[in-house]
Amino acid sequence: MPYELGRPLGKPNDKDFQNRVLRACLELLSADSGPVLEDYPEDVPAEAANDDMTGMVCPIDLPAPPSDDSELVQNLLTEIGQIAPWYQIAVQERGRTTVGISTLDIEDAARFLVDFIEDPTTTSIVEKFKTGPLLKFVCEDLKAFYSEAMSAQPGMSSSLAVENWLWNDTVLGKTLWKFRDENLDHPDAYTQYFARRSLIPDRQIHFKGAAHFETLQPLDKQSAS
Repeated sequence: MPYELGRPLGKPNDKDFQNRVLRACLELLSADSGPVLEDYPEDVPAEAANDDMTGMVCPIDLPAPPSDDSELVQNLLTEIGQIAPWYQIAVQERGRTTVGISTLDIEDAARFLVDFIEDPTTTSIVEKFKTGPLLKFVCEDLKAFYSEAMSAQPGMSSSLAVENWLWNDTVLGKTLWKFRDENLDHPDAYTQYFARRSLIPDRQIHFKGAAHFETLQPLDKQSAS
């Protein structure tokens, strides 16, 4: 049946159709011998054919636990939790990941990024990294986490499709745009250079018509804090 991974019973909340699928499955237990492999004879109900069966997660609506985090942090952590199963699938399939250069777990990386956006006096929480480099590393970890997770989904093999999704349809994308916009003139040369030149792909900046190509000195000629 034409269902997305994680939705083997059809459209969410379609109780009648789901019950029929389950009953057909249970009836296979009465076979005289096995294993048994049969096609389910009923397609997706016509009234559900135009419904959007795509999505980055299974449709499970879980209440958020109490938290002292800001609204932006909570939204970002919720999104990370939703795509985490896809990330695990990607890691299992590939046997590797590019996430980890910040040395923080992905939720702590998200918190640090938002903490800096909401309070620019925030300093590094990793002893061996200064603030500017740690900001770059947490952003790279977050982008890699999202990209690897989404690339594991059916129909998302195109790197450009993954990129467009990340920068235009996610809380993380909006958060990274916010970081860029607020740090184009940051007094720390490393942070400013990162925000202007390497955080967001040029084609995404061109698409949004954002300012980008102001002249900067090479990073190795600037101080990093």
